[in-house]
Amino acid sequence: MAFVDEITVRAASGHGGPGVVRWLHIKGNEKAGPGGGDGGRGGDVILEGVRDLAALANYRYTKVARGADGEAGGSNEMHGADGEPYILKVPVGTVARMESTGETFEILSEGQQILLLRGGNGGLGNPHFKGPSNQNPKTATPGKPGKESVIHISLKLIADAGLIGFPNAGKSSLLNELTRARSKVGAYPFTTLDPHLGDFYGFILADIPGLIEGASEGRGLGSRFLKHIERTRFLVHLVSSEQEDVVAAYRSIRDELAAFGHGLDEKPELVVLSKADMLSVEERKERVQALEAVAGKGVLELSILDDDLMKSFSDNLTRRLGTR
Repeated sequence: MAFVDEITVRAASGHGGPGVVRWLHIKGNEKAGPGGGDGGRGGDVILEGVRDLAALANYRYTKVARGADGEAGGSNEMHGADGEPYILKVPVGTVARMESTGETFEILSEGQQILLLRGGNGGLGNPHFKGPSNQNPKTATPGKPGKESVIHISLKLIADAGLIGFPNAGKSSLLNELTRARSKVGAYPFTTLDPHLGDFYGFILADIPGLIEGASEGRGLGSRFLKHIERTRFLVHLVSSEQEDVVAAYRSIRDELAAFGHGLDEKPELVVLSKADMLSVEERKERVQALEAVAGKGVLELSILDDDLMKSFSDNLTRRLGTR
């Protein structure tokens, strides 16, 4: 199933049930008066956060997300049942924009609920219209209609750190090694077509799909995945030792972040020379120094095949994540 991070849903809350004209039936009292119940309230449309990145795929074929209508009132002033709400379950990090009002809502935690469309109120039964001059009213009111809106829903991942870099930079392998997230890996471009998350000692790491030149303009996987970097606290920028020109590779990704905007190029960054086992010690030293010169900061060497390098990287990452 393809990863779905944007959907448009037409939503409608339920109509309120009608109030009714009824008469009390009390044995021995033929003049007990009006007894029509009020109608139930229509079902709301509610947004709810879940920890399931694939949740939006459930609504690809939903024509209308509709709350149930309230039921009509009953005899002996029995209130009609309220309509069941329609709960749109969306991943944490979802932004929903109401086309009808222009309002925007964000889901930032699991279990968080936001009321999008309130159901219509139920109608009034005939007891509400009883008065000194009208002891037996034959009036009741219909329920109020629900509300409707087109809702544009977009997912932006929330993570403590985002792993970025060109395809095949080693992001998925690193995420697997650190968190056992089981991302797909392979020696071909666009290895990761979907963002993957992993838990690293209580911190969330996100493997952002590989970028290419022109991504901010929609090339390759395009800006579709650049937006997922917006909510990460800081970036782990992997530059593969396989790159013939590591400086050009580093600058290319930085240029795409700057071109996309939204402050992506201003986020704190940890620069890493990945797949370091593919180089000699001298070659690694040269490429690290070249990256440090252009990045203006220290650069870590990394290989998932080298326990010492992995421990050094893991300790450094832990220190950075622990600084909020």
